[in-house]
Amino acid sequence: MFRKYLIDLSLILVAIIWALNFSIVKISLEEMDPYSFNALRFIFATAMLSYFARKKGYSLIVEKEHFWKLAGIGVIGNVMYQLFFIIGVNYTYAANAAVMLGTIPIWVALLSQFFTDEKLTLYKSLGVFFAFLGVTFIIMGGEDSLSFESETFLGNIIILMAAVCWATFTILSRKYLRVYSPLQYSAFMSIIGLIGLFIIGLPFMINLDWGGISVIGYGGILYSGVLSIGLAYIIWNNGVKKIGAVRTAAYQNLVPVLGLVFGLVLLGEELTPLQYIGAGLVITGIALARLNPSKFKSQFQVHQK
Repeated sequence: MFRKYLIDLSLILVAIIWALNFSIVKISLEEMDPYSFNALRFIFATAMLSYFARKKGYSLIVEKEHFWKLAGIGVIGNVMYQLFFIIGVNYTYAANAAVMLGTIPIWVALLSQFFTDEKLTLYKSLGVFFAFLGVTFIIMGGEDSLSFESETFLGNIIILMAAVCWATFTILSRKYLRVYSPLQYSAFMSIIGLIGLFIIGLPFMINLDWGGISVIGYGGILYSGVLSIGLAYIIWNNGVKKIGAVRTAAYQNLVPVLGLVFGLVLLGEELTPLQYIGAGLVITGIALARLNPSKFKSQFQVHQK
């Protein structure tokens, strides 16, 4: 029974890690610039992923005919996405950013429909719609209201570009996850990300006040690198491989729901009725996206016989 729901439980763990990551990153960025932070956390992520990949006997060298395509996918998912996210957050509100990132399952569903063999079903479509609607309700019911004024327009567009990058990365990864294990694939992708982000962040790291970074700041780098990138990417890629891109992406919208839970339990915050409705819609959406109508149909036919 436990093994049946192992992928779902692991993706919920990713949502927990990412929900906590927003606050942890925010604290660390008070002590350093975002470009240095990105480069430093990818050092930890790449070190961890490479170590465990080699320990499991996987090579960090991919097949020659795949190299440049995989390098391009790595740039999209681990360089462009990271840069768009960091820059976009500086130009818009957190509420706007959450809604823009909440479109990731929508982009994944659309790209899957047109460019892969993973086609949309009624359940998947309803699941994506309900999950995104739930995220919107959660944000609308909070203290930080949505704003789409001209001053936040640029940031909104940049965050939306980040969402498209992550969706594209997720879709393109599925083909190669049939060839490489999630651990090996994640390790190679992290190397590509490290190279790109290290080159971009190097001028900032040279001028970084290393002594001014507290233990908490370094802890944020470690958490974000080892857990939010390292462990989370392995689980995410495993989900894409086992249950498909659309169903995996639906769990992205659990992040704001868990943010509400942490606020309720740890900070004693009160939730509005709209936020309760939003959380329910997100959970309903994920459940719908995970339904397999063909499985139900085959079981029904067996019972009829």
